Amino acid sequence: MTDRQKIYLIGICGTAMASLAGMLREKGYAVSGSDSDVYPPMSDFLARLEIPVFKGFNAENIQKTKPDLVVIGNALSRGNVEIEYVLDSGLRYASMAETVKELFIRGKQSIVVAGTHGKTTTTAMLAWILEVAGRKPSFLVGGIAENFGSSFQVRDGPDFVIEGDEYDTAFFDKGPKFLHYLPRIVLLKNIEFDHADIYADLEAIKTAFRRLINIVPRSGLIVAGIDSPVVTELIPAAFSRVATAGLGTGEWQAVNIKTTADGMDFEILRSDSNTGSFAIPLPGTFNVQNALGAIIVARDLGIPDEVIRRALSTFKSVKRRLEIRGEVNGIVVYDDFAHHPTAVQETLRAVRERHPHARVWAVFEPRSQTCRRKIFEPAFIQSFDPADVILIAGVYGASHLAPAETLSPDRVAEGIRARGKRAFTFASTAEIVSLVASEARPGDHVVIMSNGGFDNIHVKLLERLRR
Repeated sequence: MTDRQKIYLIGICGTAMASLAGMLREKGYAVSGSDSDVYPPMSDFLARLEIPVFKGFNAENIQKTKPDLVVIGNALSRGNVEIEYVLDSGLRYASMAETVKELFIRGKQSIVVAGTHGKTTTTAMLAWILEVAGRKPSFLVGGIAENFGSSFQVRDGPDFVIEGDEYDTAFFDKGPKFLHYLPRIVLLKNIEFDHADIYADLEAIKTAFRRLINIVPRSGLIVAGIDSPVVTELIPAAFSRVATAGLGTGEWQAVNIKTTADGMDFEILRSDSNTGSFAIPLPGTFNVQNALGAIIVARDLGIPDEVIRRALSTFKSVKRRLEIRGEVNGIVVYDDFAHHPTAVQETLRAVRERHPHARVWAVFEPRSQTCRRKIFEPAFIQSFDPADVILIAGVYGASHLAPAETLSPDRVAEGIRARGKRAFTFASTAEIVSLVASEARPGDHVVIMSNGGFDNIHVKLLERLRR
């Protein structure tokens, strides 16, 4: 495909699709697209890039733009009028993952960060290490990497670092997206049951990751997070080089882990030989696991430890990963993307480790396809243990799920109370804001968790606290 050819994205306002639109624009393509919901921040992002966006789906949009390629987002399916027009017209079409592979990854060394938890932060961290090392990496991540102020970068260096998602690719390609990314290096962090809307059980998840492991070349590398039992189970099937990593276990080990006022300090052992100390300006043992994997990959690429340390010390994480949205009268309000029970627990544990004597509030919206489902109720009851007060909103979009399959906030709250915690459910964010504003006191930490906008609750709470 040559420069200035036209590419049209159906579902352009999705996080990954908007990032792809920006990458295509940066590479010189004429980009346009459509979506059913066009609103900030994605509408502002695309407007800044001068990418035309049609609000709503209509075959005339494609007729007007006459694209050479149509990219179809994975949230869309048959029956969409633009998809039907593309199929009827015989236009060339592809998925987001396939487009990224062919137009950006092919010809580069692909570094895929995969697993259930920590992908976004680890991808951004590794990209930053490569940037500080002068390798001019390209990357694509499912969030805003604070050091870059963007979710993507297109450079002329040899590496492409990408967050490898196991979610399905498109309505015409039900395989996981990460199988498209030509992995030479895979950082396989952990594996748990997730995406209950498309995977029947953990065995189905394992099958997807087995396929990923099976396509890494012999000369490639898999960094395996063996704190995860499922990773430990699957990794013997690898044909590539394997480096095992864990907290006190594996070829590479993070040991002597300490919570500090600035983040986390730790040392790395390799085959019982101490290879030095490292520090990250992020809370939580899970971020030590993230850093350990990134360090192993960086070392394999020949990056010196002093460069790695410098990069880690200046790493600013990713938006919506324990992001402090504000502090009012000594009450700190966080925003976090956590929606899987394990992610909720690790997020709250990180706050508890840093502030062992503070009161921690957990405010949670069951919104993702995973956390809206009844199957995760027992896990959620335990996941809030590090918090003192737990507030659970109503299930987002519950009407689209069968009642027998839908998570019950009341049952979860009842289970939490049985564990000796205060737990409440609410029908509206206004009620949550009212309770927190009336009861929170200086020194409290309020951790708001959702993978969506949560009715702008962060802003509403901060405004109420300022009164």
